[in-house]
Amino acid sequence: MNKKRLFIRSAIAVAVAASSTSAFAAGFQLNAQSATGIGRAFAGDAVIADNAAVMARNPAAMALFDENAFSIGFESITTMIEVKDASYCGTICNATSEQFRNPVDVQDTDDVGGTSIAPNIHLIMPINEKFAVGFNAYSNFGTKTEFSDDYAASEYGGLTDVMSFNLGIAGSYRLNDQWSFGAGVDVIYGQGTMKRTASDKVMLVGGQDLLNVDGADGIAVGFNVGTVYELDENNRFGFSYRYSPEFEAKDDKGQTITLPLPDIAEFSGFHKIEDTKFAVHYSVQYIGWGAFDQIGFDNLQDSVLKGAYNKPYEWQDGWHYSIGGTYYLNNNWTLRTGYMYDTSAQDELTSISVPDSDRQWLSAGVTYHIDQKSSIDFGITYLMGDEVSVSEETAIEGVGTLSSVTATTQANAILMGLQYSRSF
Repeated sequence: MNKKRLFIRSAIAVAVAASSTSAFAAGFQLNAQSATGIGRAFAGDAVIADNAAVMARNPAAMALFDENAFSIGFESITTMIEVKDASYCGTICNATSEQFRNPVDVQDTDDVGGTSIAPNIHLIMPINEKFAVGFNAYSNFGTKTEFSDDYAASEYGGLTDVMSFNLGIAGSYRLNDQWSFGAGVDVIYGQGTMKRTASDKVMLVGGQDLLNVDGADGIAVGFNVGTVYELDENNRFGFSYRYSPEFEAKDDKGQTITLPLPDIAEFSGFHKIEDTKFAVHYSVQYIGWGAFDQIGFDNLQDSVLKGAYNKPYEWQDGWHYSIGGTYYLNNNWTLRTGYMYDTSAQDELTSISVPDSDRQWLSAGVTYHIDQKSSIDFGITYLMGDEVSVSEETAIEGVGTLSSVTATTQANAILMGLQYSRSF
């Protein structure tokens, strides 16, 4: 096989690997279970149990309900991503030709983010004083970035638009007045569109589509367990653990990408101050992004590699630390606020298409109680990310560096949620 054909096939394989992380398991973990949670930065969400959405964070908390509870809503996620001070080098950076050797300054861009909508629905049904069951659907992971068609480092930009959807069934058991336990099964469906085009600085394949996947999807199964301890009617604690499986997705060409998803553990507390209208609550959440060490792929069409290439990512475990407060103003209105510090999943290896960093959440929300049985929730969060220095390259052993880019990225976001809840 001639060197040109090998080079083109290798470039396509690398483009698939470079795009996959933003597809299904980006550092942008979605907290999209409820508008109530958005309004308090999800502080205490594994134990507060003010509506049916709590089952998404801790199945044991269903034992806190003595009648059927239903919630339905949606969250909008608007990302504001800036990529600046970028320098791009095409194939091959140490080539003799001046055209390929010199880095190119890339114009700053601040319009690569986008808006995604994540719906959610939850239903809890107590069977008796001991048992309850629940069903829900929501999203745990997702991201969207879109660079302009003329972006100079196009094989690092392109379009990434991905969302996962979690279908769950769970049950809870109340052991006594203090302890409750729960467990559930999660069916995770993921889908996404990813497009990458080689820059004209990439020798032999400049201007060609390296990746054009529309509607890659797959299904995986996980589980979750949890417990609640009630000290008294005003003080309680919750702990939950969610196992996330290795996820396999296939596009319409039959190409298969295998991604490890992170396990999640959370501890929450809720404390209503006696004889007041105030409550404080908090959460510590662990996200096992350290499992995301590489992407495996197979069945690449017309590729001599046939799955032999695995791109390293070497992500690190993440943590969320959140604290919030609730003020029960009167029978009609409940006010809440919260703050979260959220650590980055990326460590030394960073990315332009999935900009990630340590983040801070500033949240506020309100509940309007229509009557004793129904309510409407609104929550809003402004998420502030740090600036991060990015250095990426596309390389193949035995061929060399195809291209590289350095830049500074910053990703902020606005999360808004609206939700209707009813007990019956």
